[in-house]
Amino acid sequence: MQEEGRDIPVITTLHGTDITLVGKDKMYAPVVSFSINKSDVITAVSKNLREETYATFDIKKDIEVVYNFIDVNRFNRKPFDAFKKVLAPNGERILLHASNFRQVKRVQDVVQVFYEVQKQMPAKLLFVGDGPERQNAEQQGKELDIFDKMTFVGKQEQMEDIFAVSDLFLLPSEYESFGLAALEAMASKVPVVSSNAGGLEEVNINGVTGFTANVGDVKTMSEKALEILKDDATLNAFRERAFENAQQFNMDAIIPQYEAIYRRFCVDC
Repeated sequence: MQEEGRDIPVITTLHGTDITLVGKDKMYAPVVSFSINKSDVITAVSKNLREETYATFDIKKDIEVVYNFIDVNRFNRKPFDAFKKVLAPNGERILLHASNFRQVKRVQDVVQVFYEVQKQMPAKLLFVGDGPERQNAEQQGKELDIFDKMTFVGKQEQMEDIFAVSDLFLLPSEYESFGLAALEAMASKVPVVSSNAGGLEEVNINGVTGFTANVGDVKTMSEKALEILKDDATLNAFRERAFENAQQFNMDAIIPQYEAIYRRFCVDC
């Protein structure tokens, strides 16, 4: 039988759609707001998400930022030359986009950026994932007469092997609470061209690990992609800076922050 009157601390972590999508629904907003305010500790995975939460709900408590994390060692792989040769048999630059192909990901902007890039240099576009916007992206590629330079491989588990053969990651999303896919790319030494929406600027540092631009600014994104890819020396410099920045999000750096929060309530620790 459960002990009566036992106080069980509640630690709530805000990840993104719980606030930006579900939480803004009038039906769920009161429940989300109540749950947050009744929590003993609240964390958010980015500064942007923290501010979004304060702007959306009447939150009376402090929200601590503890960033998302990854195992950087998992993504620090050497490329399989044979795999890269299949995708880019003539040494073309490989641009990558990976997502769930929802409208918020702006997949058609990815195709448009690639269209501009391939006019200036030999390039291939690799799509990983699946979702409602995939068919539109395929049709757009056919209309622009670049479909033969685009490869769709569907959902994949071993993303580290795909990142390893890529030269640039494109993430022009309408909103990202953090940008985990961008971080995985950077940990794989792949620079990123993204929008500046949501928490992306906290991950992808403009002019350092890649570039950011306003949502829908395909022209700037195309120009910045070309700037990164113009020669090996420039690309390699961006690669190294992307990898260096990814280190601060390594699990060894972030997990202790969560552990410290839980220890506040650990009587026997």
